[in-house]
Order: sequence, then C-alpha cells, then structure tokens
Amino acid sequence: MLNLELLNPLILVSLTPLLGILILFIIPQTNEYLCKLIALNIVCLTFLFSLLLWVQFDNTTSFFQFSSTYNWIPSINLYYTIGIDGISLFFILLTTLLTIFCVLLSWVSVQSLIKEYLICFLLLEFFLIQVFCVLDLLWFYIFFESVLIPMFLIVGIWGSRKRKIRAAYQFFLYTLVGSLLMLLALLTIYFEVGTTDLQVLWYYNFTEIKQIIFWLAFFSSFAVKIPMIPFHIWLPEAHAEAPTAGSVILAGVLLKMGGYGFLRFSIPMFPKASIYFTPLIFTLSIIAIIYASLTTLRQVDLKKIIAYSSVSHMGFVTIGIFSLNLQGIEGSILLMLSHGLVSSALFLCVGILYDRYKTRILKYYGGLMQVMPIFGIFFLFFSFANLGFPGTSSFIGELLVLIGAFQINRILTFFASLGMVLGAAYSIWLFNRISFGNLKLQYFRSFQDVSRREFWILVPLMFIILWIGIYPISFLDELHFSVISLIEQLL
Repeated sequence: MLNLELLNPLILVSLTPLLGILILFIIPQTNEYLCKLIALNIVCLTFLFSLLLWVQFDNTTSFFQFSSTYNWIPSINLYYTIGIDGISLFFILLTTLLTIFCVLLSWVSVQSLIKEYLICFLLLEFFLIQVFCVLDLLWFYIFFESVLIPMFLIVGIWGSRKRKIRAAYQFFLYTLVGSLLMLLALLTIYFEVGTTDLQVLWYYNFTEIKQIIFWLAFFSSFAVKIPMIPFHIWLPEAHAEAPTAGSVILAGVLLKMGGYGFLRFSIPMFPKASIYFTPLIFTLSIIAIIYASLTTLRQVDLKKIIAYSSVSHMGFVTIGIFSLNLQGIEGSILLMLSHGLVSSALFLCVGILYDRYKTRILKYYGGLMQVMPIFGIFFLFFSFANLGFPGTSSFIGELLVLIGAFQINRILTFFASLGMVLGAAYSIWLFNRISFGNLKLQYFRSFQDVSRREFWILVPLMFIILWIGIYPISFLDELHFSVISLIEQLL
C-alpha cells in the first residue's frame, strides 16, 4: 500500500526536492560543479513529475485529484492532506519550470557558497509546491510563511548590492507582520470548527460578522504577498537587491501566492464578506494599475521598472478574482501564469545585461540592437508580451479579466483598460531607450550577445507565452470545472 502511495505523482513532485537537498548535504563543498549538476538533474526530474500531473489530470471533474491524507495528530483532528484541482495544477507547473531556469541562471553568476545557494532554491521549491497542493489551513500557513526563510537568505546573502541586508529584512518583516492576523484568525477558526481541514471549512457557515473579521485577517496577509497598494513598498526594494534568479522566482511564483490564497481560502470560506468587500478591492486595484504604471514611467533602475509593472499587472489579477464570474476568475489565473513567465523573462534579460556590464541604471544603455541583435529580438518580444500584445499570453488574460469586469461595472472596466495604454507606454519606451539610439561607448567598450545557455533559457519561455496566447483552450479546459465549483460556493 505504501509503495502504491509513493507512486502518486504529487508525492513524487513533493519529495524530489527534499531528495536533492539530502544528496547536496553529502557532497563536499569544494566540488561545486557536481553540486550544480545534481541540483539541475533534481529540478528537471521534479518538472517531469509535475508534467505527469498534467498528463493524468482529469478535467471533467472539480474534485481534488492525486489526494493523500496522513495522520499527523488525529486526536485533535489535525491531518496532513494534499491534492490538486485545476486552479493549483498550473501554479505547481510554473514553480517547477522556473526553478530549472533559476539553477541554470546561477551556473556562472553565483561565485560563493554555491552548495548552500542551491539548497536554498530546492527548499524554496519544496515549500512552494506544498503551498499550492496542501488542503489544510494550518499546513498552508506553515508553508506560506516558510517560503520567507530561503528567500530571505537568497536576497540577504547573494544579493547584488550593498543594501541587500536592508531589503531582505524589509521583505521578511513586511510579509511576516501581515500574516500574524491570519494566524490569529486561523486559531479562532480551529477552536470554533474543531478542524483546519479545508474541505470541511468550505461548507461551514460562519456568521456574517465573523466572515468580515476573518476575511480582513486573511486579506492582511494576501494583500502584502500580491502586493496590493499600499502594501507594495517591500517589492521594488527586494527585486532591486535580489540576485537575478531570486527576482525570477519572486516575481514568477511568490507574488502568485496571494492571488491563490484569495481563490482557495477567502472567497470559498467567506463568500458574503468577499462580496461585501468587492468595492474596496476594485478601488485598490484601479489605484494600483494607474499609480504603478505612472511610477514605472519615471524609474531609472531596470529591475524597479519591471517590479512596478508587476504591481500594475497584479491589479488586473485582483479585479479578475473579485469580479466573481467565470471569465474574470479564469482570466486572472491565466494572467498570473502569464505574468510569471513574462516578468521572469524580463528579469532574465536584465540579468543578462547586469552580468556583462555590472549596472542596471538605464542611462548607461542605448543602441544595443546594433551589437546584441539576438538579445534585442528577445527583449522586443517580451516587452510586447508585457504590454498585452495580441497573440501573447497577457492579452488573453487581460481580455478575459476586462470581459469579467465589464459584466460588473463599466466604469471600472474603463479605468482598468487605462492600464493597458500605460503598459504600452512604459514597455515600448523602455525597449526604445535600451535598444535604439546611440551606443554609449564612453561607458562600455566590449559587447557580447546572449550565450547558448541564456538562449535556451529564453526560447522555452517565448514558446509557452505564444502557446497560451494562440491556443489558450488547452489551459482553460483544465480550469473550467474548478472555477465553476468555486463560483457555486458563492451562491
């Protein structure tokens, strides 16, 4: 029986990073190449197992699949339960894919404590997979907060500039303090219901006043993670100081934990409070879209430009989630996946420039299309994907979100669509300033286009962005029943 349980693809996906950590502990510190090779093989194996989840996934049901339950403390109704539905499936795939790119990215750029660095990334991958597949509120909270530890170390130890310690503490304290209210709400729920099992809590009727209080407690945690304005202060600082791989996993996956939390916990557990607070979410989202887009236009640090554009895109996501209809929610999930790919690709492009020229300040760059044409083509594609160009994944997500929002409020849709105009402004302006104009030969003398390793990191991202943009039904089919089930819980 135990052997059959271990063949569950979800358990294989969960345990493989832990196996990698154990192997890395055994390998001597001096053998850096072997450490990298084992870490790369482990993350590739984890990704293959996660693809197995998609292949075996049944998209004709809204029930949780590949589920397993382990008795943790049965005497007080605490169990460790894992399982996935259409909503969590793609977040796990996104996590396992981006971790491969993070390991490949660090092949040359990270020079010190490589073994510890790779252990941090494998640990981070394990925690993120658990966040997206665990079906118990207490365990979700444990893994939701555990993610902070390896991320704090990655920013604080392997960050690129002198302010990295400050940025690491800011990131850690902001997100931890935001989650304390959620912990209090979790304990209150446990003592009222007698369990933290998600599938029991979904069908428990909390009074309206309790729903409002609990919803606000959960909101304080998820809003910081997304981040929504005014809880976004930590994000540009953390991005600016993190190593490139840290920025990729931070923008690609960590920001999605807040949106996933709303979909998995806030909306189904507190439906009346979710409807009650919808105007608040819409107001904050519109402010985020317009304010973050305008702030992006006046940034001079390449990483901060992409960080602020992330705040704007996540404003679209929260509008989609709280439109509480099929198009809006499916659009928000697709937009989260799209943003995970596009922003990761843009951070990769910035990392390519930083590795060569050791600066991220915009004024030092110009005319790179003349000397780095392959890089210029990639950067053009990802810039257009970032502004939601038709045929790319962002267009599908934003279109569905706007269709969902239009059914709720037309004025809201008008202000949200301003974000697409401003997005075009900052994306094209950034590309124009980096790629065209005169070469700044007074700053740089030698130029090198993308390497083979960097090329084969960027090509799969380009392919997946086009796949979602041209043939979104292959992703939407997996989401339909899970999203319909979520909407039914509001009725």
